Amino acid sequence: MAIAGEGLSFEDVVAVVRDGARAELTENARQAMLVSADQVSRHAAGSEPVYGVSTGFGSLANTPIPAGKREQLQVALVRSHSAGMGPPVETEVVRGLMLMRARSLAMGRSGARPVVAETLLAMLNAGVTPVVPEHGSLGASGDLAPLAQCALIAIGEGEADCSDGQRRPGDAALEWAGIEPLRLTAKEGLALINGTDGILGMLVLSIADLDRLLAVADIAAATSVEALLGTDRAFDAELVGLRPHPGQMSSAANLTKVDGRIRDRCQPPSR
Repeated sequence: MAIAGEGLSFEDVVAVVRDGARAELTENARQAMLVSADQVSRHAAGSEPVYGVSTGFGSLANTPIPAGKREQLQVALVRSHSAGMGPPVETEVVRGLMLMRARSLAMGRSGARPVVAETLLAMLNAGVTPVVPEHGSLGASGDLAPLAQCALIAIGEGEADCSDGQRRPGDAALEWAGIEPLRLTAKEGLALINGTDGILGMLVLSIADLDRLLAVADIAAATSVEALLGTDRAFDAELVGLRPHPGQMSSAANLTKVDGRIRDRCQPPSR
């Protein structure tokens, strides 16, 4: 699966998250991220204050951060927001979160180096899933806590479930998968945690499940009509079109695709 910073289809997400399709950063995305990261690097080296790069966050926006402590600031940001509670979130939701964050970073608008997105994708491909507690997202400010839990593994901390069934400390999980821990540079901690990828991942998987359920509902309805020796005239396109609801028309069309097994079966069997 090519991750290029552009939109992913529902099928793409399901293929990676549930079916284990490999995801790789495209060369165009790498170049876009390099340009963005270079801009951040130049700002970090300058004298003009830049929020989250050479200053603190929130109420500390006016607090300057010395050049020698700016990488430490990014690590501290990740650690401070890894404060979730409760049972772990489902593996597929965490994988969706990681994929969405990598895709967002691949746009080249977050100031992160390509290695940041590549590390998330390498974790996905290797089956290294961060343990993300269920409670803790701030919602309006983004899924800060869940994303921070994922970022924590990327820097070799926290805990992760591996595809061999073992739960390991972050550094051991990365070593098991042959992945180098990230050393965050200016703005990369912020880029890793500031987004709504957890919410989006759950939404995409929920819609994919709903799509399957709707198909199952149509199949169940069609077989029920056939079993009851009912008629398919109620599903006629001209009749259904009198109330032009797209969902109703789609469902009616599905119900008439049962290879003629419903059609002309409305008469009871002869005795």
